Amino acid sequence: MSEEELQLHFTYEEKSGSCSSNSEDLLEELVCCLMQLITDIPLLAITYEISVEAISTMVVFLSCQLFHKEILRQSISHKYLMKGRCLPYTSKLVKTLLYNFIRQEKPPPPGAHVFPQQSDGGGLLYGLASGVATGLWTVFTLGGVGSKAAATPALTSPLANQSLLLLLVLANLTDAADAPNPYRQAIMSFKNTQDNSPFPSSIPHAFQINFNSLYTTLCEQQTSDQATLLLYTLLHQNSNIRTYMLARTDMENLVLPILEILYHVEERNSHHVYMALIILLILTEDDGFNRSIHEVILKNITWYSERVLTEISLGSLLILVVIRTIQYNMTRTRDKYLHTNCLAALANMSAQFRSLHQYAAQRIISLFSLLSKKHNKVLEQATQSLRGSLSSNDVPLPDYAQDLNVIEEVIRMMLEIINSCLTNSLHHNPNLVYALLYKRDLFEQFRTHPSFQDIMQNIDLVITFFNSRLLQAGAELSVERVLEIIKQGIVALPKDRLKKFPELKFKYVEEEQPEEFFIPYVWSLVYSSAVGLYWSPQDIQLFTMDSD
Repeated sequence: MSEEELQLHFTYEEKSGSCSSNSEDLLEELVCCLMQLITDIPLLAITYEISVEAISTMVVFLSCQLFHKEILRQSISHKYLMKGRCLPYTSKLVKTLLYNFIRQEKPPPPGAHVFPQQSDGGGLLYGLASGVATGLWTVFTLGGVGSKAAATPALTSPLANQSLLLLLVLANLTDAADAPNPYRQAIMSFKNTQDNSPFPSSIPHAFQINFNSLYTTLCEQQTSDQATLLLYTLLHQNSNIRTYMLARTDMENLVLPILEILYHVEERNSHHVYMALIILLILTEDDGFNRSIHEVILKNITWYSERVLTEISLGSLLILVVIRTIQYNMTRTRDKYLHTNCLAALANMSAQFRSLHQYAAQRIISLFSLLSKKHNKVLEQATQSLRGSLSSNDVPLPDYAQDLNVIEEVIRMMLEIINSCLTNSLHHNPNLVYALLYKRDLFEQFRTHPSFQDIMQNIDLVITFFNSRLLQAGAELSVERVLEIIKQGIVALPKDRLKKFPELKFKYVEEEQPEEFFIPYVWSLVYSSAVGLYWSPQDIQLFTMDSD
């Protein structure tokens, strides 16, 4: 039903038949009571269920967006939450929902009775309530009525999941005409409990929370879309959180789950992949992060199956996964937005590449080789198409010029990334020089290309300089000997001979109307979570057969 119809259920008339002019708004009263329940009731075994139901009911009140194709910019529930009696609960509600997510409290066991069992006939209501509660936990833990436990992933904490979904819904409510979204303001401004500095008077709805606990939970929960979306929201909008996370000495705990999302790109939905990629882009905007990830040495990355990686730096692994994502995108989805963000993250890191793993260096050059082949193929298709068009004027031509332009943009970006590494950290990367020399013929065709001549100068100089030193050393050199000559040559190469280019720096900028992306995304998560919680796979199959 519409919100207007819903409101009628909470409107009453006096017995005289006329509507009371000063009667209270019962729907607003209910929403306020729900907020009080969520924020004021301590979390115990006997209050767990009422907390889950209160949060779920809040989500239901806000769910009219599910039945509108356009983004709702004003509604009755908006009005209640943005102003009036509910507004003072803003910071307390956001804080409670965050702590529910942090704690990941599991529900009481299915056999636990909330209400005492009555042996006589007078306890029907209590018995019924207890039975409903027990049945509810079966639904929560098994993933659907009548389904097997393995049918859908079990939710270890329904309260944490529902809290996170409500938090994301509130954070993505559109601003009121005369006031910004207070829940987003609260998310943007909260501080660490260890931060004793006073809050500026200009910041409303401010509060403090334990950043260490929040960081730990975020690291552990990145397998879900909603946890990754929360991480993105906090990194992008709360400077206190961003500063704290970038100062952590255990960044691998956060970065590795994000890389695993990208690595299993074919198993994830595109929104989850985008969020993971944008998180990496935000992190790589920081030079300190770009330096520190090359100092973290990882051992035996079991989920990386292309090659056994017994020891690799976090920085080299990040490069490998991003390049793999680009290659997957080139062969499957061909999404320019994905390409742009992957390359931007690599570009941000390039000046701080340190001690690149030999496999990471190889993959950088292999990606360039793939792009080079693609460039030649499209160029050949364009030439043949042009010849064909001279003999036939009726057949419409494919837009090869646009394809060529896109590929050349990507090739230039790759050349800029390689160039940035050579000019800023050549002495740290003998493996990249080795990979360049091994595939030096690849770069030959781009030396005289008008789009790449300037950026090719340094790469050409490095290849020529080191190649001449290898020729002087004689034929049939071992890999170890070649690397030794490269390391000696790095010291001998005059740095002033390398032309300086502006530093590569890309900053993530949110779309002009982010709600057009985020609001449908959040509600799709709410909907899929509700389906996973309350419906069996059979129910879902019937639903999809019955309607679009």
